[in-house]
Amino acid sequence: MVPWRATPEGFVSEDVLAWYERFAAGRPAALVVEATGIRDVPSGPLLRIGHPRFLPGLRRLVEVVRAASGGHTRLFIQIIDFLGIRRRPTRERYLGEFLKLRDEHVAALRELVPLSAAPPVEELRAQLLALDDTQLEHVLDPRELEALAFGARERVTDTQHAHIAELPAVLPTLFADAAALARDAGFDGVELHYAHAYTMASFLSAKNDRGDGYGGDLAGRLRLPLEVLAAVRDRVGHDFSVGCRMLSEEVIAGGSSLADAQHFARAFAAAGMDFLSISRGGKFEDAKQPSVGAAAYPYTGPSGHACMPSVFGKRPPFGLNLPQVAAIREALRRDGFDTPVVGAGGLCAFELAEHALQTGQLDLIGAARQSLADPDWFTKLRRGRGAQIRRCLFTNYCEALDQQHKQVTCQLWDRENREAPGVALSSDGRRRLVAP
Repeated sequence: MVPWRATPEGFVSEDVLAWYERFAAGRPAALVVEATGIRDVPSGPLLRIGHPRFLPGLRRLVEVVRAASGGHTRLFIQIIDFLGIRRRPTRERYLGEFLKLRDEHVAALRELVPLSAAPPVEELRAQLLALDDTQLEHVLDPRELEALAFGARERVTDTQHAHIAELPAVLPTLFADAAALARDAGFDGVELHYAHAYTMASFLSAKNDRGDGYGGDLAGRLRLPLEVLAAVRDRVGHDFSVGCRMLSEEVIAGGSSLADAQHFARAFAAAGMDFLSISRGGKFEDAKQPSVGAAAYPYTGPSGHACMPSVFGKRPPFGLNLPQVAAIREALRRDGFDTPVVGAGGLCAFELAEHALQTGQLDLIGAARQSLADPDWFTKLRRGRGAQIRRCLFTNYCEALDQQHKQVTCQLWDRENREAPGVALSSDGRRRLVAP
């Protein structure tokens, strides 16, 4: 989970340390630190690992988790790359400022309104602003209409831009550098973020039709993820865990299927991936339209609901994604691979988790929202105190805070004992930042 507690420059803050210290006190087998950016570029209050200046804070984080868990908890960090996305603009700003005018716009406008022989930019923009939505659809291309309605968003297929075309040449080194820094900081391993709406998942996507050998068929879509894994492994060696978060399916029209995921999983296992953590959906393609001034959020449409199922869905959220996880694990075992598979998605109760393990649906239980609801649930299970577990309500209250880039908390505890001495509060003073 990204809790939005890093500094504006991406450094580990005291709030980040307190967040992971509290989880570590529950002594889970492992903690995966939130998606952490590998590029040395401003990314707001998102943790970063793209430069040695971030090492001191990351080392402190490792030390805090080791101490709080008594050395019991293994610590991983998830490393991520993402492409540019802009907030949804006002109609006035987009048409009057952001839209790059082209000859095609002028020609289309002439079919609708009278224009001077050589219309100045001011005239063109004024005429665009006067058009209704139907007329705009005649003038703007699909990507421009999307930028107006949702905010501009880069894709891995935008190879007309040099920085997108060169991603295959750049990303293996960036991921390898980040993994080496994670090792230097004392982490036990890294989780490569190959899931959801981000760069590496977009290379794996069936929608990736790049024509440079890094898209199209399954082999082309796998090429960069395998090259990244090879670069990382070459840098950190074989005594440092390297796994990935990947999708069982994209849950969007024309997206990757479960059969694709089984193929990818076998390829990753053959290439030496140490574990596969399976997620599902979470794409931009079916996200709800954001309000003006907000950015599209890839967990608001059907694929997002598949990723983080809630009690508001058509089916109960408990273990909803287990069939896909089991199918991937079965494909691996059938081909002789013993790579551990992590499953997640509403795994919040002992009976459910234990049944999934005993029936061979997965090898490890992943639980983000349940851990947020009760960081001590692991200890309570071990001690036979299940009745005392504070169980997640799966209303996705936490996700709503994430969507607004507010400090993430849980509705079950964020207003509890706020006045107690030493309790850290959110920036608006309304919620406590650490579970009781």
